[in-house]
Amino acid sequence: MPRVEPSFASACTAVRLSPTIWALAATAGVALQLLQPALWPGWRYAVLGVAAVLLGGAAMWARPHAGARRTQQGLLLLMVVCAAAASFALTGWQALGRQAQRIAPALEGVDVDVIAVVDALPARSSQGLRMQLVVEQAQRANGQAVELPQRLEVTWYAPRGAGAALWPAVSAGERWRWTLRLKAPHGARNPHGWDWELWLWAQGIGATGYVRDGPKNTTPRRLDPAEGRRPVEALRQQVRDAIVAQGAVPGAADAEPDAANDRRRAFGVVAALVTGDQRSIDTADWEVFRRTGVAHLVSISGLHITMFAWLAMRLLGALWRCSPWLCLRWPAPLAALWGGVGLAAAYALFSGGGLPAQRTVGMLVVVALLHSTGRRWPWWAVWSAVLAVIALWDPWALCQAGFWLSFVAVGVLLASGTAGWQLQGWAQRLYQLLREQMVVVLALSPLSLLFFGQVSLVGGLANLLAIPWVTLVVTPLSLLGVLWHPLWEAAAWCVQAMAVVLEALSAWPWASLARAQAPWWAAAAAIAAGVGLVLPLPWQWKALALPLLWPALWWQAPRPAPGEVDMLALDVGQGAAVLLRTAHHSLLFDAGPAWPGGDAGARVVQPLLQALGERLDMLVLSHGDADHVGGAEAVLAQQPQAQLVGAGAAVVAQRLSRSWQPCVAGQQWEWDGVLWQVLHPAAGVQGDGNAASCVLRVQAANGAAVLLTGDIEAAQEAALLRSGQNLQADVLLAPHHGSRTSSSAAFLAAVAPHTVVVQAGYRNRFGHPAAPVLRRYAAQDLVVQSTPQCGAAHWNGVQAQTVVCERSLRPRYWSHAPDR
Repeated sequence: MPRVEPSFASACTAVRLSPTIWALAATAGVALQLLQPALWPGWRYAVLGVAAVLLGGAAMWARPHAGARRTQQGLLLLMVVCAAAASFALTGWQALGRQAQRIAPALEGVDVDVIAVVDALPARSSQGLRMQLVVEQAQRANGQAVELPQRLEVTWYAPRGAGAALWPAVSAGERWRWTLRLKAPHGARNPHGWDWELWLWAQGIGATGYVRDGPKNTTPRRLDPAEGRRPVEALRQQVRDAIVAQGAVPGAADAEPDAANDRRRAFGVVAALVTGDQRSIDTADWEVFRRTGVAHLVSISGLHITMFAWLAMRLLGALWRCSPWLCLRWPAPLAALWGGVGLAAAYALFSGGGLPAQRTVGMLVVVALLHSTGRRWPWWAVWSAVLAVIALWDPWALCQAGFWLSFVAVGVLLASGTAGWQLQGWAQRLYQLLREQMVVVLALSPLSLLFFGQVSLVGGLANLLAIPWVTLVVTPLSLLGVLWHPLWEAAAWCVQAMAVVLEALSAWPWASLARAQAPWWAAAAAIAAGVGLVLPLPWQWKALALPLLWPALWWQAPRPAPGEVDMLALDVGQGAAVLLRTAHHSLLFDAGPAWPGGDAGARVVQPLLQALGERLDMLVLSHGDADHVGGAEAVLAQQPQAQLVGAGAAVVAQRLSRSWQPCVAGQQWEWDGVLWQVLHPAAGVQGDGNAASCVLRVQAANGAAVLLTGDIEAAQEAALLRSGQNLQADVLLAPHHGSRTSSSAAFLAAVAPHTVVVQAGYRNRFGHPAAPVLRRYAAQDLVVQSTPQCGAAHWNGVQAQTVVCERSLRPRYWSHAPDR
């Protein structure tokens, strides 16, 4: 009997690949749209979407009637392409809706009287109250109605000298009246930096700003209580505030400040486990959790949701079987299944509905539907179906590291055969739980290197201890504390006990391994290696996966050739930070500003240095202003070997008890064929103010040069002109951020740059760069690149007259592009 080869379509059906094909096609369409640098007009998305649906429907109708194998394959391919095109068009249409919700430029910086509802859990700190609002009415001071974005994120800063206790309580669901000053959602754009604009876009926030609370403004007042609006968020806030209040013992901070602080931090972890408010966790604790690889345990993860669902199913099933009447009307297994899924969904909603919770609930719903209808999909079909649903529901989740960490973890568990409660007995289940987490740690290590540039080397041991402790002790006590508050105290004690162990592990010199972030091809190979190591394969195949880890582990970012220098003027808001690199050396000129709750050193500079694998030789702090030295301590904490130089180094060195060297005109050195010259201040200049700013000229072997000026003003510019030193440079870092007291015409003529780079904040209160200065730049035909419009500015001495902007280098349609 002749052998009959099945068609491609029938083969797909036989192995149950069809759901996977459609899901991956839809996800690919979403991902492709996210790569668009600019959005199309709406009619293009509409035409593409309608055409894809009609053509795909026609192919689906024709496929059963097509006899030839190649015809069926062609129709199947057409349907896959149409699915991707339809998801592309749908995502683009959603993006146009988000874009239309951005604030009009005419309303930026204008006081607006707003009536709005507090939409989400407010975040309170010592500096202020951060809130998301839904606007109901808005008008100018003269009573003229204006159109604002529907969703805003604003900060209500604490009055100076007033404690948080004097603040009025603000709860989710309340309606308030405020005077707000708003601006477009604008964030820093740096290589390897966090895209805050994307986060705001994904949240649907069309403007940010702050509450104007003064004698000339409308006094903020509550118009209505919550009255049932935002009930879930209101309940979350009530529970979170109760946990935080229990952690704050009056008088304890005065008697034993360290013990009181440890208690407060422990209750913050408990609040995060119960309500999903990760802002309750102290920054120092997050650093410990990341270094020990247990950060996934102290947030509402898929593990917590799954455990909660399993316990709910067991409890509901036992209760259901107690009633014969209920069992006759609906089988106990199905009642327990859907009841557990429903309670897990409620818990996920209460915890804030983050990506891990969404993914887990989606998985549970798909599994419940398949079980209820008697279908049996393979794991990859379930995994890809949930992936597509979440991608279509929240397309910009695909740009978030948490999304991929979550989905890869679940996929690895399913593929390795470790997912699910398959064993009997508590000992076996505990063993399986530990094995699952060890598999996840191993598989996600390459992904952690890709996203964060580091991986925990003590993660296996830390997870071995922390997984059963958090899963079986801390989390149940925290959740049961909602019913009986004293259990929160017990949960906090358990958190403090765990913290002692984790801090000891984190203190090990080799607790984590930091590596430069590898390109996509090396990262993809490393991820494949991690997956291969956890799959149920023969050890010979697993051994073949090990070499795939090599490129990601030993990747080094490209450096300039000998005699060349490159410069990266970072986007740090109203401040300065410039990284200069040669073939074997690196220098950081200033470290950016500090702000309430953080600084540019920790948020911008150090992540960049880690991603590039940089080891600083020198940190030059031009002078002592906070917008230049605010991030220095965070940088030095990670780069202790860096030599500390400059007028601004004095106060930093004193706080850190380390040596420093002043900047004095005449100092010069050579690194890798590149000449470094200090031009100012002259010997004998005292203080650390603007007049003492270090001026550094860096010249490559081909003569291309950059001039870094700190905050010098016209008097210091005149002194430099009188000194007779060579000031010529292709790129000039604008003196004093473009202040009207700097950038004199004579100084600009002597430097004769092609491009001026201005480091300033978007809509900063100083008006930098000043209009008269911009006119002087224009009079000499200088190209001006300002960080609010440019993002980080890249310059390489090989192409001396070319400064490349980060926003132009990696354009994204959700990025804000201000005119000035």
